[in-house]
Amino acid sequence: MRIVSRATLKEFWEQPIYSDSEQPLKAWHEETKKADWNSPQDIKNQYRNASFVGNNRVVFNIHGNKYRLVIAINYSFSICYIRFIGTHQNYDKIDAATI
Repeated sequence: MRIVSRATLKEFWEQPIYSDSEQPLKAWHEETKKADWNSPQDIKNQYRNASFVGNNRVVFNIHGNKYRLVIAINYSFSICYIRFIGTHQNYDKIDAATI
């Protein structure tokens, strides 16, 4: 999968308050780069806790469920767009299906 954009993840983990997210986000990024997701089931097979919230949005729990990562996915072109990364408290303030 191609991921747009790693810089969003890096900006997040470089904030001192979120520095503990660096390794889990790097791991997610590396696993996703190597993935070949053609359907939601492919994602579920790799990430059992992934949630599908509509409009091709997928929510991942990061670092023991401390953070939430929302991507928009285009299966036809094998592209993941980073739409949101933040704490559960921040996540509760967004509409993951439209962000």
